[in-house]
Amino acid sequence: MNFDGIVPQGTMNAADEIIGRPLRQGLGDHVAILCADRAVTYAELDAAVNRNGNALLAHGVARGDRVLFLMDDSPELIAAYLGTMRIGAVAVALNVRLAPRDLLYVIQHSACEAIFVDAHFMDLYESAAETLDNPPLVVVVGGVAAPPCLVLADILANQSEQLESARMDPEDVGFWLYSSGTTGKPKAVMHPHRTVLVADRLEREYLGVTPEDRIFTTSKIFFGFALGHSLMGGLQCGATVILSPAWPEPKLIIDTVERHRPTVLFSTPVMYRNLMREGAPMRPAFREVRHYVAAGEKLPESLYDDWLELCGKPILDGVGASETVFLFVFNQPGDSVGGSSGKPVTYAEVRLVGDDGQDITEPGQPGQIAVRTPCQFVGYWQQPDLTAKALRGGWYFPGDMFEFDAEGRWCHMGRADDMLKVSGQWVSPAEIEACALTVPGILDAAVVGFPNEDGLTRIALFAVPREAEADQAALSEALLQTFKSTLSIYKCPRTIRFVDELPHTATGKTQRFRLREMLKQPA
Repeated sequence: MNFDGIVPQGTMNAADEIIGRPLRQGLGDHVAILCADRAVTYAELDAAVNRNGNALLAHGVARGDRVLFLMDDSPELIAAYLGTMRIGAVAVALNVRLAPRDLLYVIQHSACEAIFVDAHFMDLYESAAETLDNPPLVVVVGGVAAPPCLVLADILANQSEQLESARMDPEDVGFWLYSSGTTGKPKAVMHPHRTVLVADRLEREYLGVTPEDRIFTTSKIFFGFALGHSLMGGLQCGATVILSPAWPEPKLIIDTVERHRPTVLFSTPVMYRNLMREGAPMRPAFREVRHYVAAGEKLPESLYDDWLELCGKPILDGVGASETVFLFVFNQPGDSVGGSSGKPVTYAEVRLVGDDGQDITEPGQPGQIAVRTPCQFVGYWQQPDLTAKALRGGWYFPGDMFEFDAEGRWCHMGRADDMLKVSGQWVSPAEIEACALTVPGILDAAVVGFPNEDGLTRIALFAVPREAEADQAALSEALLQTFKSTLSIYKCPRTIRFVDELPHTATGKTQRFRLREMLKQPA
């Protein structure tokens, strides 16, 4: 793919691309952010961005320095994040549910110059940072602080609302995303300023988003899905972005939807399932939403069908990654199919690569997806070997297995390292999980492989019953009969375990390594 015409030859600044566009369109008085009782216009947001940038400069933050944010979603987070990028520093939003040891790891790993912390997260920060020899500059948001910590309101006082943006090369790093990490330590995914140049493309081209729309992403800003499609894409379209500070829970999301009436809603399959349990799709406010979008993990076909039946609107499933921020495969409105990940978007080039390294051109053949797009990352911080494995010849290899059909629809089959080889045949956990979810009484399911006593790979299914008091023996028999009548014999799990819930990361991805650990314990 030729990026000419997308990536400028000269300099740029990501913050200018995000909020500069609506300001140039005369949308200064238009509401940019709704958060509880607060409404912030684009002009007010721009002024706050500049005050934050000037405050950071005044306290010694320089181009390339990392600035961390341990904050709930709020206008303050958005302003400080964009202000960081406007001065040429690197913005890094953090999972607010990090354990102290993980927060300490991120502080040390990033070698950050400053960290913004909501007052109610200061106990977490202090627990993490108590052993630091050289702690970063700490800015406390929404409270008081003892020296050497600073208070955001104090450092913003008397700061100018004017600020000239740092001129950055499109390849200069503007922000990081710490990957959710289904195993081990999270990776710092480094994104250049050019990533935001296509921020509006999915929403504007496929979803028809205009300044009259209201965008709500149930995930938090530290998650690339929300960062890309709310903070970046929603604002770049000149739309109104809805923020909900608290951790996403179904009833809170229902309240937010009924209060602020979004027209486009982004969420994860796990949350859509939880919303189904609360009867959300039948509520009038949910029926008024024009488009629903899902990402984070594969949307089960059964959930797609149930939501469509109850709400009258399909969930448009797509695939993206922290390394691309934005979706690169997507089910377009009017052309969505349950169980499909959709088709490649116009701002990404996608190919399928076989085990022999050659491109797969025939439908129905599994392989690893490779992506090339202006919004792909430039590497993992201080991990050159992982960077070289993921970025090859200008292409990003996520490590996901796909196949495509004769109509050009792509189907996500799972992570390459999750694919199982049983009896010499490749098996997709996603296919078995989708089959399990057709059984009445099964709410959620996940498949992993494990070695038997002979060292051969066998399949185990973990299932979550819809009812806590369900007859597990009867459910197990129903599952086995469904597998035998639907799947090839080598794809049928021999081991079934019932659990109250599946282990997930903060962004909704199933932690399969924890399931494999559970298999080592007696049933």
